[in-house]
Amino acid sequence: MNIIGVIPARYASTRFPGKPLADICGKPMIRWVYGQVKKVKEFSDVYVATDDKRIAAVCEKFSMKYIMTSADHGTSTERVYEVAQKVAADYYVVINGDEPLIDPNVIRAVIPKVKADGIYVGNLITEIRSPAEAVDFTNIKVVTDADGNALYMSRSPIPYPKSSIDYVYYKHLGVLVYTLAALKFFSETPKGYNEGIEDVNELRFIEHGVKVKMTKVQANSLSVDTIKDLEHIRRIAEEKGKTGEELF
Repeated sequence: MNIIGVIPARYASTRFPGKPLADICGKPMIRWVYGQVKKVKEFSDVYVATDDKRIAAVCEKFSMKYIMTSADHGTSTERVYEVAQKVAADYYVVINGDEPLIDPNVIRAVIPKVKADGIYVGNLITEIRSPAEAVDFTNIKVVTDADGNALYMSRSPIPYPKSSIDYVYYKHLGVLVYTLAALKFFSETPKGYNEGIEDVNELRFIEHGVKVKMTKVQANSLSVDTIKDLEHIRRIAEEKGKTGEELF
């Protein structure tokens, strides 16, 4: 199968402007993400999808493939659809650009075993291990049906433990997979009621009856949302460098 890795990257983040270019041990964060994603042997190619010339310049400096996209996209999914219209593939695996130490084996888990006909959407979820993660609105919580398809995704802790304390919260990871048909569907379908409230892209599929396959993985998600997160990542990267671990 022809599988493409895509890393959406924009400069104008509300909470952390210029985040893809934040320095981690002498290299910009987007370079760290790209290096980890390139380790996924199943990928035919990897591209950074950006609308910013500063990010494009860094891609050129570090010999990273990139595609310039429109600055008018409201979501990263729409940005990936533009890439998909330029680069043909069976699957497009989207990796958020704010996890510089993401494990390539975790990324592999989202890739389907067989080629899909038509619309296919998949996402990774992992167990939430602390109360702070459960109440943090940046962690999108997920509940699934018996077949592992998403029933709902929310920034609030779900499900509510009214009748039992035997439960586990799961959050989605920033690794998703789409077919071209799925990206086209998203781009041509209006935002749903719940998506407008929660600001969760994948609800567009769920609200319109499209299954979103959730794959459980064990992962220590280390995303960079704030300067404090960046400082934490820098310390971990420094320690890994001291041990001689191959990073990219």
